[in-house]
Amino acid sequence: MARLQIDAVSKKFDTDYAVREVSLDIADGEFMVLLGPSGCGKSTLLRMIAGLEQPSEGRILVDGTDVTDAPPQRRDVAMVFQSYALYPHLSVAKNIGFPLRARRRPRVEIERRVAQVSATLELSALLERRPGALSGGQRQRVALARAMVRDPGAFLMDEPLSNLDAKLRSATRAELIGLHERLGTTFLYVTHDQVEAMTMASRVALLDQGRVAQCGTPAELYDQPRSTFVAGFLGSPSMNLFPAVVTATEGRLRITGDGIDAALDITGDLPARTPVIAGIRPERLRLDAAATAVRGTIRLVENLGSEELVHIDAGATSLCARVARPAGVRVGERVAARVDPADIHLFDPDTGLRLRWQAPQLDSANAAHSVPVP
Repeated sequence: MARLQIDAVSKKFDTDYAVREVSLDIADGEFMVLLGPSGCGKSTLLRMIAGLEQPSEGRILVDGTDVTDAPPQRRDVAMVFQSYALYPHLSVAKNIGFPLRARRRPRVEIERRVAQVSATLELSALLERRPGALSGGQRQRVALARAMVRDPGAFLMDEPLSNLDAKLRSATRAELIGLHERLGTTFLYVTHDQVEAMTMASRVALLDQGRVAQCGTPAELYDQPRSTFVAGFLGSPSMNLFPAVVTATEGRLRITGDGIDAALDITGDLPARTPVIAGIRPERLRLDAAATAVRGTIRLVENLGSEELVHIDAGATSLCARVARPAGVRVGERVAARVDPADIHLFDPDTGLRLRWQAPQLDSANAAHSVPVP
């Protein structure tokens, strides 16, 4: 097992930065996921940790040892590629044992380790087959076995499930979670799929344009997004984000906007008409004919089987509510919805950063104010 430390690492291609000043501390035995849209720098960062790319700036440490300039074979990490990268002319057994043969390990040791790893991943019956005779899921397990046979300190995985169909992807996710629990080894996993990140990771580092937008547990990123980027990236459908203003009436704060008038669970006095970007998760909007927080017209209803997505036009504000099916509503109907004050997120309209609201101090006449979360 290994602790991975990325210290202010940047990677520049010509004049453009693919990764910029990324710092992460990945604990021994942790399952860390690098999440983000295509082109955000997550695979480049993984390749630098593996030694396949050289950082332009910064350091990479494995168990406290600086390996920034070390070749891949001296880093005690194993890479699992998106394309599996298996040798088509070799059997499963020889594919798995290849890293040990390359290190000129004794034949008896190779056979023992191949048998052990194959049993762990339920590949023992496939050892004489070649990759072309395997399913996508089986090939992915062979690629994992080839990485495991070295007993590395950390596994680096670059979108390993992206070539699998949805059903197989779900099953393989469960296998990877179980494998991590059994091995207790450090996993660093790259994906653009938020479902993989939310279900597998102990922590998620969400990247945006080469920088870490937020790092924390899946629940922290989902429930307390640091910015509108994080709020908009996570969730399916993503958080409703819309311009609003915060007003104060008798010390109680509300957000108002086109078709929106909802109480906040914070107190204080604010300058009149303080502008914000407000955010509400679709599952936190509840249809209620007596509600006053949201009033609008249904534009679209999407049937998801057990749930429905109800799209509401509240004036110029478009909102989506995720509700149990059947919702009993139709397109064109007037509808009202309520939201718990604690479920309303506020962001700075200029920076996009989450706002933290502070009550006045007893010894100060200063009003409540908002500051970006550090």
